[in-house]
Amino acid sequence: MKCLIWCMWWTWALLVLMGSGGMGCLEEERNALLGIEAAFNSSSGYSLLSGRDDNDSNCCGWEGVVCDNTTSRVASLYLNYTRDSELGALVVNASLFLPLEELQVLDLSGNSLWDLNGTLHLKKLKRLNLSNNYLQQIPALYKQTSVEAQNLSSNQLEGPNLEVLDLLGNKLANDALLDIARITSLKALDIGFGGLSASKLLEGLCELRNLEELHISGNGVSGPLPLCSCNMTSLRALDVQYNNFSGAIPSCLLNSLKSLEYIVLSGNAFEGSLSLASLANNSNLEVFHLHDNRHRLEVNTEDPTWSPSFQLKVFTLSNCVLNKDANGVIPSFLKGQYNLRGVRLNHNGMKGNFPNWLLDNNVNLEWLELTGNELSGAFHLPSNLSLANMWFFDGSANNFEGELPSSIGFILPNLYYLNFSNNLLRGGIPPSMGNMQLLDSLDLSNNGFNGEIPETLAKDCTSLITLKLSHNNLQGQILPRYANLRNLRSLHMDNNCFRGDISPSILNSSFLVVLDARHNFLSGTLPNWIGDSRSLQGLMLASNLLGGPLPYSFCNLKSLELLDLSSNNLGPNIPHCANFTIMRFLHLSNDTLVGNFPNFLYGASSIVTLDLRQNALSGEIPRWIGSLRNLRILLLQGNNFEGSIPPNLCLLKDMSILDLSNNNLCGEIPSCLNSSPFGYFESFTFLGEEYLIEYWESRDKRIKFKLVSHYQYIETVLSTCIDTLEEVNFITKSRLESYKGNILNLMSGMDLSQNNLTGFIPPELGYLRELRALNLSHNHLIGSIPGMFSNLQNVESLDLSYNNLIGPIPPQLTNLYSLSIFSVAHNNLSGRIPDRKNQFGTFEEASYKGNPLLCGPPLTSCDGSDQGSETPPSFNHTEEDDSWSEAFLWSFVGSYVAAFLGVVLFLYLNSYYRYMLFNLVRKFIPSFP
Repeated sequence: MKCLIWCMWWTWALLVLMGSGGMGCLEEERNALLGIEAAFNSSSGYSLLSGRDDNDSNCCGWEGVVCDNTTSRVASLYLNYTRDSELGALVVNASLFLPLEELQVLDLSGNSLWDLNGTLHLKKLKRLNLSNNYLQQIPALYKQTSVEAQNLSSNQLEGPNLEVLDLLGNKLANDALLDIARITSLKALDIGFGGLSASKLLEGLCELRNLEELHISGNGVSGPLPLCSCNMTSLRALDVQYNNFSGAIPSCLLNSLKSLEYIVLSGNAFEGSLSLASLANNSNLEVFHLHDNRHRLEVNTEDPTWSPSFQLKVFTLSNCVLNKDANGVIPSFLKGQYNLRGVRLNHNGMKGNFPNWLLDNNVNLEWLELTGNELSGAFHLPSNLSLANMWFFDGSANNFEGELPSSIGFILPNLYYLNFSNNLLRGGIPPSMGNMQLLDSLDLSNNGFNGEIPETLAKDCTSLITLKLSHNNLQGQILPRYANLRNLRSLHMDNNCFRGDISPSILNSSFLVVLDARHNFLSGTLPNWIGDSRSLQGLMLASNLLGGPLPYSFCNLKSLELLDLSSNNLGPNIPHCANFTIMRFLHLSNDTLVGNFPNFLYGASSIVTLDLRQNALSGEIPRWIGSLRNLRILLLQGNNFEGSIPPNLCLLKDMSILDLSNNNLCGEIPSCLNSSPFGYFESFTFLGEEYLIEYWESRDKRIKFKLVSHYQYIETVLSTCIDTLEEVNFITKSRLESYKGNILNLMSGMDLSQNNLTGFIPPELGYLRELRALNLSHNHLIGSIPGMFSNLQNVESLDLSYNNLIGPIPPQLTNLYSLSIFSVAHNNLSGRIPDRKNQFGTFEEASYKGNPLLCGPPLTSCDGSDQGSETPPSFNHTEEDDSWSEAFLWSFVGSYVAAFLGVVLFLYLNSYYRYMLFNLVRKFIPSFP
């Protein structure tokens, strides 16, 4: 009995020691970990496996190392995002990991890893994460010259190295995939955003029949989804989003993989048709994502024979042609879903009423997106429910009408984000919104709301960061007197009916970055307290009734990047202390400014847009304007500038829109203007918005792989992109157009019309291939139309009317396929009008009138025959020409005779001038009597 107790005690003690890791890790595994550390870091690098010291021999206590509690063997190794990026690219010999025979989880993500040289012969490895590396490129370099590859840093990827990558990268990447495919024990593999673009990436992994989780997102893989993937019947999670997969989605992928819980097909180029009835028997399915698919795929959800056996948690289906044969109906199978947490049905062309049954059936719904459809009718909410879990609600860009439910703030009390912009809603903004105290973004712009802003909203929604109420019929003050929006960063109230002074309650928003109150009825002066809003980067008050000079406190706004005070009465001067050194967009048009070109702009090297149109500025355009090296848009229309166009404008290498029209400029057009690009301007700036971030992970990161959902909402850290607020008006195609955002970046034009410009049209302007509008009308230009204009392949509007141009219209202009407005009216052009082909077949008589010597359709025919007849390009004499010449001759003779008789009569009546004339004649002709 004592022996039995003694044995049991020692067994228990041994188990305790083993369970507590008291045995420590094996020496060979410890040495292997030290070798891995050395491979990951240079001699000057920091310790990868932090948490150890020189006396710590138990590697099971090192950070990133997890040992089995029973055997003390290394079971998991987490080396994700631990390599210093400054150390460059990483090549690791896979043999370093071989002593870790019991390793089940290996995470090498985010380490600039270019190659695992060799095969991971780890028979028990179940989870491998190689995401966010550069797996395609390095095999090509490494296998060509291993020494050079190991020393190659990321900033050396240029020249011949890139050529090697292009030639060999795909093939050797496939070899690496074959090595991975030999690890038959794998149950989870993540190679997302790994730089792999091999067209057969997924096909190379089809042999992993035990795989339960596969992530290959963000790799640029092209071609169709391989049919062999239908044989991976153990898959629970499949993520192929944001590649370039094309073709049809195999139906077997949905109906054969019955273990699927999570499938993401978003961000590809799938086409053809897909019936969701293929998913009917996938009873484990919890998450289905298919959005951002370039609107190429037809999806049918209305097969009458199918009934889903699953209960979804997340369903997204966007940017596709939904239920084309069922008139775009909302997927009806969703009526049988009761566990939904998130639904995204954007830009599908859906029709019908608001699906209030989604809210009735899914009381735990957290986010709902229906933006960009054709849903109509009233917006109803279940009055007997409190949807306390919902924090993201977007119903923008539909046709919802009527009023918002008066109790919306009590039904949705915990919203962070609410967007019902671009609908047909009307009535007042419900005061119950004041109950949404967590709301940080509210967008009700582009509707028909009226009345005043509820005081409860302005006082109690203290979490608001962004408030957009633009393009409504709201009245009263911009913000109520007791507004307390202390976290507000961006306030958009433009295009409403607000009146009175600018609300002093704005001062309570001490972090305000953008204030947009354009196109209202605000009056008074710009208040002196405006200088206390020192965080302002964008101040837009155009088209109001503001007057008087700008206050000197305006000079305190040293962070301003965009200032738009146009169409007020705020002149005639700007305070001399105003600081425009970081200003990028300045609009002061129609503001009664007087004097010379503003000197306060001297040294404003950050200026991108300068709009001084419709003022009373005079003098010459200064030469120093060429020092504004970032200037891209210069608008000086409708002033009294004189002198010549300064050649220094040619120094502006980013110019895209130049408007000098309606001034008194003279001289010739500088031929060097062709050195400015007048083309596409690429902007890399970014507008901060609300983001929905959803991620999924295993229930047990170490061994098990069943998936559950986790939602994480990232509050906006406002990074307002002023560029997206910039708006420019420019006359093209004979009408005033407004350009903003990407459209503004694409626009380019030059307008020098209604000046006193002389000389020839510089042929060099024909090199401006990206130019979309060119207006040189109402000047005194001479010479011919340059044939080089045939190079203006993107020009849409070309106006050369009201000049003194001569010669024929170059026939090669018919190759301007983008041209929609063309006028050479009221010149002295001659010859035959170019053939009526391409765009020239659309131009009517008004484009050519006022040129008596032009002929051919749509004017009179050059040979007097039918307008449709074909004639050689020579100019033929006609009876109409004879009658015109005869009329001209008789008019000339009559004028000469009348002038002669007038002189004779004048001398006869005035004896003094008659005497002076006779003396003058005697001086030159002595023999004259």
